[in-house]
Amino acid sequence: MFGLGAMEILIILVIAFLLFGPKELPEIGKQVGKAVKGFKETADDLRQQVEPEINMIQQEVKMVEQDLQSSMKEAEDTIKGAGDAASAGINEGNKPA
Repeated sequence: MFGLGAMEILIILVIAFLLFGPKELPEIGKQVGKAVKGFKETADDLRQQVEPEINMIQQEVKMVEQDLQSSMKEAEDTIKGAGDAASAGINEGNKPA
């Protein structure tokens, strides 16, 4: 939880016990628990709102990537075809008459 180990949590609990005493500590624990629950609910709500947008953007990126790959393949084929045609033309020009 929050990157804290067992020893750190124990130290925090001891300090809280010394600062607030045994009477206030349960109430503070309840308030902290409610706050953590509220943070989690807010984070979940935000995630639910953002995830559809992220998924839509990822799909658009994939479509653009596919279009670019298709265009690159077409350009490669065109260049290769032109190179083959030029090579064939050069070979025909070098034939003895």
